[in-house]
Amino acid sequence: MKIIKLLIILSSISATPLLAQVSDWKVSRTIDGQPDLQGVWGNNTITPVERPERFGERQYLTDEEQVLLERRVSEIAEEDGDALFGDGVFEAALSGVVDSYDPSTGNYDQAWLVEREVHNRTSQIVDPINGKYPPLAGEASGVTFNRPQRGNTNPESWLDLTVDDRCISYGAPYLNAGYNSYWQIIQSEDYVVIVQEMMHDARVIPIANDNPHVNEKIKLWHGDSRGYFDGDTLIIETTNFSNKSTFGHNRSRINVERFTRLSEYQMLYSLTADQPDTYRSPYTREFILDLTPDPIFEYACHEGNYSMSNILRGAREQDRRNSD
Repeated sequence: MKIIKLLIILSSISATPLLAQVSDWKVSRTIDGQPDLQGVWGNNTITPVERPERFGERQYLTDEEQVLLERRVSEIAEEDGDALFGDGVFEAALSGVVDSYDPSTGNYDQAWLVEREVHNRTSQIVDPINGKYPPLAGEASGVTFNRPQRGNTNPESWLDLTVDDRCISYGAPYLNAGYNSYWQIIQSEDYVVIVQEMMHDARVIPIANDNPHVNEKIKLWHGDSRGYFDGDTLIIETTNFSNKSTFGHNRSRINVERFTRLSEYQMLYSLTADQPDTYRSPYTREFILDLTPDPIFEYACHEGNYSMSNILRGAREQDRRNSD
């Protein structure tokens, strides 16, 4: 048990920015002298987006809590029950109650998900300090992060279906964990490319301080990004989001992302989003990305495209039955 606790303590230390201060490890450099962030990185953390009430303003888990979570997550994975997406694993591990993701059809089980990582954090949101999203602005809906927005369940045409219904995009950056949640980073002197496994979205980001954003009248689904290095941290500023997006942080006035490599195998990712039409103040999320030898696989979500005729045919059949 002492050995297990020691390993847990070491892993919890590696999950905090303090590692960069206490370790002799130094980030390697690309041929162009930039910090080398390349590789395939997995966002498989169980850390919840918002902090459960029981933790108050405490940002980190105790050693005992982390040991418990490690054990319970392993048990849940072996139970082969319904899939636990997003915060579901953390909540189930704490409470011991596994709530089904989709009790109506049971179309996903644990086999669909990768092995989840337990990091020493109580929430991804670190600002506000309470680990919660800021208060809503006016009548805002509270659409916050990569949460697929259900389209019209009785569509008249393809225009009634969202981009995630149609397997086009889940937003960028895609922040959900455990399911197609891998990013591949590729660098050159002038660009950083971030390939998301989910919907195989690729972001091609210029690295230049003197390369201005496009005209503010030009709006893009994933925004207009520019990157630069501040020491060993890659900072990406994204503006010009289209208001057609159904993903919260893809409706921001500006997003600021930070990538800081903590060790050979871990990177700290941070997103500060300013969404004045949704929240009264900006918020910041942080989580750990883990380097993986796994490759990026094609995300073969085509049902919303080649099955469009069947989706609409089913809606017309529903109309017929409702009129009888």
